[in-house]
Amino acid sequence: MSRFRLKTKITLGVLFLYIMLLIVSVLGYYYLSSINEKAKIILKDNYESLEYSKDMLVALEELPVARAVALQQFATNLHRQEENVTESGEMQATLAVRTGFDKISKDSVYNAADIAAIKKGIYRIMDLNMGAIVGKNERVKKTADNALLYIAIISGICFLLGFTFVYNFPGYIANPIHELTVGIKGIAEKKYSQRLYFKSGDEFGELAAAFNTMAQRLDDYEHSNLAKIMFEKKRAEAVIGSLKDAAIGLDNKDTILFANAPALQLLNIPEKELIGYAASVAAKHNDLLRFLVSNQESGPLKIVVGGKESFFTREVVDIHHEDARIGYVITLKNITSFKEQDLAKTHFIATISHELKTPLAASDFSLKLLEDERVGHLSAEQKELVESLKQDNRRMIKIVSELLDLSQVESGNIQLQPQPVSPQQIVQYAMDTVQKQAAQREVNIKMVMPETPELVLADVEKTAWVLVNLLTNAIRYSSPKSEITLTVNATENKTLSFSVRDYGKGIAPAFREKIFERFFQVPGVKGHKGSGLGLAISKEFIEAQGGAIGVSSEEGKGSTFYFTLPVA
Repeated sequence: MSRFRLKTKITLGVLFLYIMLLIVSVLGYYYLSSINEKAKIILKDNYESLEYSKDMLVALEELPVARAVALQQFATNLHRQEENVTESGEMQATLAVRTGFDKISKDSVYNAADIAAIKKGIYRIMDLNMGAIVGKNERVKKTADNALLYIAIISGICFLLGFTFVYNFPGYIANPIHELTVGIKGIAEKKYSQRLYFKSGDEFGELAAAFNTMAQRLDDYEHSNLAKIMFEKKRAEAVIGSLKDAAIGLDNKDTILFANAPALQLLNIPEKELIGYAASVAAKHNDLLRFLVSNQESGPLKIVVGGKESFFTREVVDIHHEDARIGYVITLKNITSFKEQDLAKTHFIATISHELKTPLAASDFSLKLLEDERVGHLSAEQKELVESLKQDNRRMIKIVSELLDLSQVESGNIQLQPQPVSPQQIVQYAMDTVQKQAAQREVNIKMVMPETPELVLADVEKTAWVLVNLLTNAIRYSSPKSEITLTVNATENKTLSFSVRDYGKGIAPAFREKIFERFFQVPGVKGHKGSGLGLAISKEFIEAQGGAIGVSSEEGKGSTFYFTLPVA
């Protein structure tokens, strides 16, 4: 069989089983059909004659009662019997019945002798058919016994041949497969000296030759430079996998090349559904991956990991080769501990500020008592010292209040109550607060308001505080007897803009980006003893209300601070 292909061998084996099944089926069908035909013959030739004879006897019994009906019934069954004569001697008996029936049909008087002759003929017909049934039944039984014997012999032969085939043929297929499996496992364990030897010239022989070629090439590859390169690649993958920060590598076409275990855990995507796929395809059902591969900038990310909120920063590092960008790596650095430290710092500042506010208020009250002449008269030097202490104390109280506001904003505990309010109400609140300070420096505040401004959605007190802070800074940095412009106008984005324009020294470009940072003060400004928190707190207040704050400035021509709030 070695000259046959494996497919041909399997086809011949199945065909052999099919032929054996066909032989048994045909033999069984032949004998069953033969028996069936003989049974039909018995039913037609003999059983029907018995039925006709019985009906004729019944008609004879009814003859004295209903002669016409009985004669008609007898004639019908006699005619049928004459057409169904099949046995030897049955024709003579049927003729005798016909002769007797013709005779009684002509006589109008009931003749017992004629009736007895007819019955005798009928009984003769019944005996002949009963005998024929018994004989034919014996022949059918003999045929059935022969059929059972032949089928049993043929079935036994087919069973033995089929059992032998079923026992041997699977081994012919399975044994080479088993040897191939053992060989593949050996290759997987880097036993490249493994070889297969099949004597058959079918597909198994070709498979063995291909396997041996593969093993030889793997053996050569194991000792080649490419193996060293792959080893370095695996080592690099091991280094990436050992990183504690989540890392995802992509090429220039945004195809995902690798993702370490922390990244897979954060994304909650199996590696097989991520590696090798385009980032746009893999990110269709993953919001985090969609955000990571986008180019938008953002602050810290809050991700729930293991039921705990964690914070991460996104960093993108471009990979270059020979001055060409070949891909990039996205890393997520866990900054949860820093966030917790920042929160602890906020709580610490809030606690310290709250504790300092009470003694500072008490000292302010004590300084006021010292100025009261009922306590005692102070010399000019003492009054100067008390005034200096009062200014320092009030500055400390202001710094503590700003620190408390800042800690409330950072912790999210600040209570804002945005509601539809008129911008005039906010402006009037601010103007009443800074009017005295502006008068002292002889600074004129010019207001530009729309005739019918829209209502703005804002917290009146906090928004007015921001506007007061901007106006105070403008007054402080403006020259005496100068002018400040306070403008309120609508924008195209359904917001209302509040801007404060001064004509002071302006802000250098290097400091404009940092002006809203905490504790930042523009260097070189004399006579200013602020804390550097006012603009930072203003930024937090405005953004918490869904607005935006900014500055435009030019050195020597002044500055314009502005903020926008949504229209109610």
